[in-house]
Amino acid sequence: MSLIRSVLHLLWMAITVVPWTLAVILVSLVASRNAAWWVAVNWFRVVMWGTRVILGVRMEVQGLDNLPLGRTSAAVLLSKHQSTLETLWLPTLMSHPLAFVFKRELLKIPFFGWSMARLDMIHIDRESRAAAMKHVIEQGRRLLSQGTWVIMFPEGTRIPRGQEGTYQTAGTRLAVESGAPVVPIAVATGRCWPRDRFVKQPGVVRVSIGPPMPSEGRDPKALMREAQAWIEAEMRRIDPEAYR
Repeated sequence: MSLIRSVLHLLWMAITVVPWTLAVILVSLVASRNAAWWVAVNWFRVVMWGTRVILGVRMEVQGLDNLPLGRTSAAVLLSKHQSTLETLWLPTLMSHPLAFVFKRELLKIPFFGWSMARLDMIHIDRESRAAAMKHVIEQGRRLLSQGTWVIMFPEGTRIPRGQEGTYQTAGTRLAVESGAPVVPIAVATGRCWPRDRFVKQPGVVRVSIGPPMPSEGRDPKALMREAQAWIEAEMRRIDPEAYR
């Protein structure tokens, strides 16, 4: 049954992404990229509807009141990364446009990558870490000053459920450079949508948003250690089965 649900959900995503990609491209040509972003978010909501109804995955969110308030407020979101699910789910929770930091190769994915290319994102070349870091800082500061929140996965890749990756400091460096607070996010999406597995399982997945951590005058490494400690402790609280 889970296999059938997973096939139907994939078809749901494939069928709906085509008209939404065309809409994103069209809106980006005649309006702002922020307007195109909210068109894209509507597709994320459609996918999340399918995730709930077709896959039987129920989402629970904690800590929404921790998000900074105000249209011009800035934030660097640092999230645990377990699957594709959080990249689709988190944008639907935010009141601000988000700029993901991702590898440039994703722009080649038909339709999904084409629409991402029309949004104001930060795509990097992982082959040159120094150039990538400079690009993240420059573009991140520009976007934060415009009211767009930057979201990064400090472990750099999807991490298997119950494991901990190496946290990189690009996100906290951007936060310190811009003065934006860091908002840590724990996600237990791997419980139902494991990385590198086609078949998804029904159940409950949880996201927990932590309190903002001030960045002004902080050391990026120390700030990342603080964010990492909160995320990993929270992971054990929202998904205790994975850490037995």
